Amino acid sequence: MAAANSKNKIKRSVGDQIVQVLIYVFVGAFAVSTVLPFLYVVAGSFATERELTQRAFFVIPHEFSLNAYRYIINDGAIFRGLKNSLFVTIVGTLVNMAFTTTFAYPLSRKYLKGRNFFMNMVIVTMLFSGGMIPGYLLISNLGMLDSFSALILPGAISVFNMVIVKNFFQEIPAELEEAAKIDGCSDIGIFFKIILPLSKPVLASISLFYAVGHWNDYFSAMLYIRDPNKEVVQIALRRIVLLAGGANPDGSPIDFGDLGAPPEKAVKMAATVVSTVPILIVYPFVQKYFTQGVMVGAVKG
Repeated sequence: MAAANSKNKIKRSVGDQIVQVLIYVFVGAFAVSTVLPFLYVVAGSFATERELTQRAFFVIPHEFSLNAYRYIINDGAIFRGLKNSLFVTIVGTLVNMAFTTTFAYPLSRKYLKGRNFFMNMVIVTMLFSGGMIPGYLLISNLGMLDSFSALILPGAISVFNMVIVKNFFQEIPAELEEAAKIDGCSDIGIFFKIILPLSKPVLASISLFYAVGHWNDYFSAMLYIRDPNKEVVQIALRRIVLLAGGANPDGSPIDFGDLGAPPEKAVKMAATVVSTVPILIVYPFVQKYFTQGVMVGAVKG
């Protein structure tokens, strides 16, 4: 049996082996070039200001310091921001997926009357938008200023993500739907019992897109949120970084308290770590679905 398997193996030429080695070297070098800057930021967040000034690059600090993190967590604003961002990310992603899937499913069915009209109407919104000022006036007139709904509802559906989900739904065999109807299953039952369970790859991928978008959304929070208790983590970190650099947003003198003047560079790096690591933790849980879901939904249909 082993002899038969060895005979069936394709023998690669020397040129093919050299090309494969070069590909591995190139991909490995690219991976290292993307990881090293983040490692430097993480190491810098635990370093002293003097070491950050004297050393151009390092991944292990000579002198370990928690001063930057002490300064960030000193007033507790960062924990409030993390809690608010977590709420907006979870609720916003659930709202996004509910609207996206329920809109994509009908558009993926060829028997829907007016399907092309609705699809074209949706695609137009990818090309034109009302703009920032009309958007602000709309949010204000709807009474959503200074509320989390202003960060969730305006972007309830991403047309690009919806099209990917629609294309994925179209690849599910229509025979499954027909068999379910023969067994007496309703359209809602087919959607929840057949379509969604078979769409885990694309649902996981699009959920990650939405979650990252909510977590990193800084501009919307800056426009619509005024209450400090409703600050998301990005706004809280921006204020902390400005204060660390000696720039108080309201122009008043800065009292650094017992901790003294903070290490400005280390604070910036610590802020980057705090805002990045939480969303990175989510990725390993959806990694196995990520490539499959995006590729199938993007190139087919």
